[in-house]
Amino acid sequence: MDLKDKVLFITGASRGIGLAIALKAAKDGAKIAVAAKTVTAHDKLPGTIHTAVDAIKETGGEAIAIQCDVRDEEQIKSAIARTVEAFGGIDIIVNNAGAIQLTDTENTDMKRFDLMQSVNARAVYMTVKHALPHLKKSTNAHILNLSPPLNMDADWFAPHLAYTLSKYGMSMCTFGMAREFRAHKIAVNSLWPETAIDTSAIRNILTGDVKESFVAARTAEIVADAAYWIFTQPSDACTGNFFIDSTVLKGTGMKDLSKYNVDPKATPLPDFFLGKPPKKMPVKKVPGKAAPAKTDGAATLAVAPANTDGDATKVDAPANS
Repeated sequence: MDLKDKVLFITGASRGIGLAIALKAAKDGAKIAVAAKTVTAHDKLPGTIHTAVDAIKETGGEAIAIQCDVRDEEQIKSAIARTVEAFGGIDIIVNNAGAIQLTDTENTDMKRFDLMQSVNARAVYMTVKHALPHLKKSTNAHILNLSPPLNMDADWFAPHLAYTLSKYGMSMCTFGMAREFRAHKIAVNSLWPETAIDTSAIRNILTGDVKESFVAARTAEIVADAAYWIFTQPSDACTGNFFIDSTVLKGTGMKDLSKYNVDPKATPLPDFFLGKPPKKMPVKKVPGKAAPAKTDGAATLAVAPANTDGDATKVDAPANS
């Protein structure tokens, strides 16, 4: 099974992991709706919905660019309608767009709290809700949420509770929707990277020691390759899973993952929510703001602004949005 003529609706696909997934599918001749906010190039953060479409077409796929704020229900409904009008249906939904701010309760403004809940958990629920009639018509429908397994260690909550709530909200959508849609043979899975993923946002914004440490990461292609394997499985036999990218690929027989390493000599840093939380993470201070107080036994993180277009910005520790 391949993705020839399959229609993918990918949020946050103008860069990073979303774009990598799109390009992997494009090699098979897939049709892709690039639904993201960025329409104008940024001097330090490359990638727009239009450059993504150009790259997809060059790789062998078809694509349309749809400017879309995933918080806005009317924009989501319109984006889905435009996708169906252009390509005749939808086979795969990839909920990749994300917002991140790694701050504790005292240092999280409610505006930022609402942003993360809206872009992460609410957008997943809303996008699936409005795409569902079209997914039901697909012969092999998949929904993939870029969200972590549910790790209930309190130290994954304490340093950045608002962010954790929003990402676990996405994962709970996976948990419930997989059972809800089983009768319709619609697969619902989550995928999360084992390690930090090097994206354009990280490369262009982080500085100093934090940026240096991020060479100990893997490229977005490892997530894309794992997603491709998921999409090519029978939807009635591959659902309700919380996949880790490296585990998926090792399961296919791939023994050496070093080709995905940014620095072949570096051991990639683990991502959030897997295993025991580290006692300490790199801290990058924001001018004019003090870092939140330390939490005993938990990671310490400095204030970071939120982002809503697929990639983390100014994160203070390896993270994925």
